[in-house]
Amino acid sequence: MSRGVADIAPARLALLNGGSAASATLTEGLAIDFAQLLAAAVPDIGAARLERMRAQAAAGITKRMALAAQLLLEADADPAVLQAHPSDTVRGWACFVVAAQAGWSLPQQLDAMRPLANDGHFGVREWAWLALRPHLAASLDEAIRLLAPWTADPSERVRRFACEALRPRGVWCAHIARLKEQPQLALPLLQPLRADPAIYVQDSVANWLNDAAKSQPDWVRSLCAQWLLESPVAATARICKRAQRSLA
Repeated sequence: MSRGVADIAPARLALLNGGSAASATLTEGLAIDFAQLLAAAVPDIGAARLERMRAQAAAGITKRMALAAQLLLEADADPAVLQAHPSDTVRGWACFVVAAQAGWSLPQQLDAMRPLANDGHFGVREWAWLALRPHLAASLDEAIRLLAPWTADPSERVRRFACEALRPRGVWCAHIARLKEQPQLALPLLQPLRADPAIYVQDSVANWLNDAAKSQPDWVRSLCAQWLLESPVAATARICKRAQRSLA
């Protein structure tokens, strides 16, 4: 397995840039030449758009993901083709295409994002919530209401999205000030997941509460104490232990 970008074999990198292979690690994903992949995935994207992507080669990956989506929208790329592409990066672009659709309501965006939130590749699932998070944060009350049913989905990936997308602090994303100060607003998402059987979901809930503990430690302590009384099972115990890992 590759340890750094320089360790990726040229043949492997060619497969990634050509879109015929999915990245196995974050390092592989970061090594991909977006302009090469765009040209391979959408041959008629146009030289001018490829040059715009090349000009941003040194930008952060989230900015480049959003730019790729903008270029794909301009080129009228078929969303179905993007979502079915063997490259996880191309499917990640599809997440940002969904988020960038002009005039779409939040329910429309969530419906379109759902299969990407349930994608088999870990990277696509991260891009799904990262791409939509600004829209969710901007309409927080509606987002919580719309995501609450997702906590009962049969797929642990969809349940995890419902929690991860609105972490107060999160990773690679802007914080959500209201949830840092009023974490109780997210109880419709957290409460149904307090004893989730999936480690994937448990870790997300624990990380959510760990985020909240940095600004509202007493609330997290109180909630965990309540959960441990009401739900004395191993899953809840694991969540609460991890949720309070940063508290003295």
